[in-house]
Amino acid sequence: MKLVLDVGNTTTKFGVFNNDNLVETGRIETKSIVDDIKSLLSNSDITAGIISNVGHLDSMTMTQMLDFLPIHQLSAESNLPFKNNYSTPETLGVDRIALVSAAMGMFPETNCLIIDAGTCITYDFVNHNKVYHGGAISPGLRIRYESLHNFTAKLPLLEKKVPKDLTGDSTQESMHSGVVLGTIKEIDGVIEAYRARYSHLTVILTGGDSKFLSDQLKNSIFANSNFLLTGLNYLLDYNTLT
Repeated sequence: MKLVLDVGNTTTKFGVFNNDNLVETGRIETKSIVDDIKSLLSNSDITAGIISNVGHLDSMTMTQMLDFLPIHQLSAESNLPFKNNYSTPETLGVDRIALVSAAMGMFPETNCLIIDAGTCITYDFVNHNKVYHGGAISPGLRIRYESLHNFTAKLPLLEKKVPKDLTGDSTQESMHSGVVLGTIKEIDGVIEAYRARYSHLTVILTGGDSKFLSDQLKNSIFANSNFLLTGLNYLLDYNTLT
């Protein structure tokens, strides 16, 4: 059994894999990660792990975890199942590395566009020759709502909601239309631009807002909210066997 960890600033998403099968997922508080992982290990047959640390987990905590479980710390120096053509490979986030790796594991020899709809919306493109070219980063839904609230005097802070119509008939509905439909149009537009350039393209949508957005997109996509965990599991095996 293998443990994969996607560490954020406040919460950590984990997955337990039996070979390639995801058998358990959950979230724990990053501040209590050591105790929570110890508890998880006490009731399982986990023997190895991998960590994607975008939350800047401190070195002392990492050392404590390594005392009771061998954990591969994903980085730009890890063995990767693709050629990284990013001009600044050392700045490529480990979460994006994991997503591209998942695409290589599930859709080999395929042009893939991976869209991660979380705090930010990231777009990552890897071609059928397993060459990663980069992508784009834009604000996610929550950032867009917060920006409207924080940088204006009177606009409220709203929770995401599918707007009733393209034309908002109130301030709140206008905000929902601008944020949600604006995001949908952005994602559909990016997909169409890539499909105009690459006739055979697989599009993967993942991240915390993937379920909310997937039904509203007009383009055909493969939606998987656990895609990053799948990529981490693939990378753990890849770095163990290569």
